[in-house]
Amino acid sequence: MSSMSAPEPGSAPPAPPVPLAALLARPDLGLRLLAGPEDVPLHWVHTSEMADPHPYLLGGELLMTAGVQLTDPAHYVDRVVEAGAAALAFGVTPVWDTVPPELVAACERHGLPLVEVPPRTPFTAVARAVWRLMAEARLHELRRVTEAQQSLAAAAARPAPVPAVLGALASRLGGRAVLFGADGTESAAAGREVPAEAARALRDLAGVLGPRPGGPASASGDGGGLRLAAYALGGGEGLTLGVATERRGPGDHTIAGVAVVLLSLLTAPHRGADVTVRDGALVRLLLGAAPAEVAGALGPGPWTVVHARGGDGTPFAAASLAAALGTPLMDTGVGAEGGTGTRAEGATGTSTEGATAPGPGAPGHARPGTVRLLLPSSTAVTAQQGWTLGASAPVAASELAAGDAQAARALRRAEASRAALVRHRAHGFAALVDRDEAAAYAREVLAPLTGPLTETLRVWLSLHGSWDRTAVALEIHRNTVRQRITRCAALLDRDLDDPDVRMELWFALRAP
Repeated sequence: MSSMSAPEPGSAPPAPPVPLAALLARPDLGLRLLAGPEDVPLHWVHTSEMADPHPYLLGGELLMTAGVQLTDPAHYVDRVVEAGAAALAFGVTPVWDTVPPELVAACERHGLPLVEVPPRTPFTAVARAVWRLMAEARLHELRRVTEAQQSLAAAAARPAPVPAVLGALASRLGGRAVLFGADGTESAAAGREVPAEAARALRDLAGVLGPRPGGPASASGDGGGLRLAAYALGGGEGLTLGVATERRGPGDHTIAGVAVVLLSLLTAPHRGADVTVRDGALVRLLLGAAPAEVAGALGPGPWTVVHARGGDGTPFAAASLAAALGTPLMDTGVGAEGGTGTRAEGATGTSTEGATAPGPGAPGHARPGTVRLLLPSSTAVTAQQGWTLGASAPVAASELAAGDAQAARALRRAEASRAALVRHRAHGFAALVDRDEAAAYAREVLAPLTGPLTETLRVWLSLHGSWDRTAVALEIHRNTVRQRITRCAALLDRDLDDPDVRMELWFALRAP
């Protein structure tokens, strides 16, 4: 039997592992290390009272047991080590008064950390402490990635952008960043010097990528005591980014991916004047300029805003999506829930967030893990395998905020209805009503509702009054949906079971 296990791959951004030492340092738990090292990383927690837990372990766990079926400690530890568990936690009482000496000896032989859990500490408290430490580590990593992305975007706008981006990348990763030409020579470099062995290994790793069509986009390895990674740049010139660091953090691939995007943009050959102007507009959007200020350089449009969720979890999944949809304008800069920030990752890294500035909780605010893309309205938006898409109606460059909100709502509908692609519908009877009059009437009708109530009513009506699908779309409990809709009916003093009332409210909610 088990109480906690690893999440399904790709279901959520992976949390950085927690060192066992951090768990041992919690005085409220009273844990005691009896064998093995304390510096092992814990990736998750699993509780099992099986005589042989091997089939139920994925590796990297802190395995907790009270020894209910422990009959052969040596064999038990052999199986735990074979399964790849990171550490073993043994709870004393009610089955055992002390940790069996045979178990301690077996863990010592294998170098498996063994932790004694005192009677006053329930296993759930240990599991909760691990997840809290993971949440703190994840938040710290998100902040680190956010700051790095902002630093790289600012570097790309400097007079000498390529050296500036390499310098920012090397500084953020605490190592060395090198731009290799197609022949393997260093075109530019930044950061601290590395041993000759590591420099040679990094050059060889970059050579593995090369300019071959369809070849690997990235490679990693070790050399000279350092962690090495290489990334092929876009543009077809065979340029490669090499990175050498002492360690490899969970967010390093994301940070390097942003640098790849910017360097690909900055080193692209045969850049016409119109392309250069547009790239300048993109950098201004990255740094927070309003769309109206850069509409002339970006192009008047009309544009289609697309929100997407899914992918295979690899660092370049978003860039692949952008390529499949035929646009270089893509943003993955959504970090923590409720936050806004302008960041780039993937094709060129433009952003409507920060530029359109829909406030936290606003209908157009993108959720963590959402990729946003900008396409000319003449480019068809098609369903993509592994992704769920929401597309706006065509909007002018000065109206990107409205398009962003439309795409966010369309994506929620797509997820709730399990459709691969949902488009915002902007025509019909609503288009026959004067926009200003409709907006004034909508403000009057919806005035009693708060922002969360308005959005809940909007989603509930769009999903034909389905409690479950609305709960899925808003990521809240279905009982919360019921409570909010009941509150909406009371504040509006209307019968929400009446189809005429629903229709009127729906038109009001869609008013500009």
